[in-house]
Amino acid sequence: SDIDDSADNSHLYTQPEDVLQAYDKLSPIGQFSVAASFGNVHGVYKPGNVQLRPEILKNSQDLVAKTHKTDKNPLNLVFHGGSGSEKAQIKEAVSYGVFKMNIDTDTQFAFSEAIGKYVEANPRAFKYQLDPEDGTPYKKLYDPRKYLRSAEQNLIARLSEAFEDLGSKGQSIAQA
Repeated sequence: SDIDDSADNSHLYTQPEDVLQAYDKLSPIGQFSVAASFGNVHGVYKPGNVQLRPEILKNSQDLVAKTHKTDKNPLNLVFHGGSGSEKAQIKEAVSYGVFKMNIDTDTQFAFSEAIGKYVEANPRAFKYQLDPEDGTPYKKLYDPRKYLRSAEQNLIARLSEAFEDLGSKGQSIAQA
């Protein structure tokens, strides 16, 4: 369904003042992350239904930095609902301090898409153990390890794309 954009803007998007209030309350306690709503939604959506506004993240960072005299981008931001987002907006959000992006819907689809293609390419193997015409066994085709491996490979490809989009390809926090 379409999102009703007639609602007051402050009800659709997190406001920088809300983020500042969260910072004021949570910073004395320790490390935390902020999942501000900037038009992102869980799942995927029809293009045009949601308007991402990454500048909300920048404005929130700027307000906290100015108010508390911190370095640039003092907040650790989470991009909930990153599936289906445009690459340019992902890159922009990362530049404003996003350190984590959820792409659960995209990874689920990548995994399932490969299984669907495998089943479509081998339909008889998913109806019969043996070919009813010549008795050829289909075991090697319906073996779950076979189609699950193709699903894993497609998931790896989707994650590799995300690493590229997020600017984290080839980086690790692991200690050598």
